[in-house]
Amino acid sequence: QVQLVESGGGLVQAGGSLGLSCAASGRTIGNYAMGWFRQAPGKEREFVSAISRFGGNTNYANFVKGRFIISRDNAKNTLYLQMDSLKPEDTAVYYCAAVADNSAIVYTTHTRYYYWGQGTQVTVSS
Repeated sequence: QVQLVESGGGLVQAGGSLGLSCAASGRTIGNYAMGWFRQAPGKEREFVSAISRFGGNTNYANFVKGRFIISRDNAKNTLYLQMDSLKPEDTAVYYCAAVADNSAIVYTTHTRYYYWGQGTQVTVSS
């Protein structure tokens, strides 16, 4: 079992930055591919970014490329998402997710992930 807890969300003005963290417990995340997803009110959950188990491979949704950076520190059992140049349309609940994996694959579909955090709200004002 892996427990995931997101933090770092909040209210920020357009153009600002936020850094999200996802602290894992129960298992070492070095055995898990991980990702970030988001869900805005009335919309489906959508892929934001993903990273392979040792961080060698990453993937980003087109709408965050050049603005968000995903990273992980397996020694600290933590996943990160640095979000810069935020836009009002980035407003959503952001979730981290994990799936056991022994390869260098990144997963971009939410159905591939088994463990989920409770989410953290990000609100970007115009």
